[in-house]
Amino acid sequence: MKSGIVIYRSKYGSSRKYAGWLAEKTGFDCIETAKAKPEALAPYRTVVLCGGIYASGIAGLSFLRRNIRKLSGKKLAVFCVGASPYDQKAFEELKVRNLKTDLKDIPVFYGRGAWDEQSMSLKDRTLCRLLQKAVAKSEPDTREPWMEALLCAAGQKADWTDEKYLEPLLRYIGQEVSPQDIPGQSSSGSCAV
Repeated sequence: MKSGIVIYRSKYGSSRKYAGWLAEKTGFDCIETAKAKPEALAPYRTVVLCGGIYASGIAGLSFLRRNIRKLSGKKLAVFCVGASPYDQKAFEELKVRNLKTDLKDIPVFYGRGAWDEQSMSLKDRTLCRLLQKAVAKSEPDTREPWMEALLCAAGQKADWTDEKYLEPLLRYIGQEVSPQDIPGQSSSGSCAV
């Protein structure tokens, strides 16, 4: 039996980048969810889904949902990628909203992605700008961390992807991670992009 595979769904490239790093660190095979066939996953012990967060949903999760019975007995994990800095409350809400019924016991991990309005589709760019306007009208002391991050990112281009975000997932799937493999973590809470 093969050790593992990373399946991913990436709209703007951050999830694909994390999937590639994960495959490189683990030796797992790697394939897009659109090309993945449930029967082709049979020889793998571990299946990791990497997907971006869009409108409070995790891209690619529908693949796991449709095929959860076929993946029974495998070690499963989800690595989701978002533009906001990690926030425990928002992360817990994301898990509750997305991992229900048969998926509720799958561990979920988070990595910060990138932001580039110029590469967004017109629809995504328009939705982000509408959300930014709505958030800007809210009282500053009532804003959640993701709201502040959204306002800070407006009109900017930033790439927060970092292999360090994979460390908890690598520990979960049983891969040895040496300290030099994980870059230092910045504790900056500013809007620097």
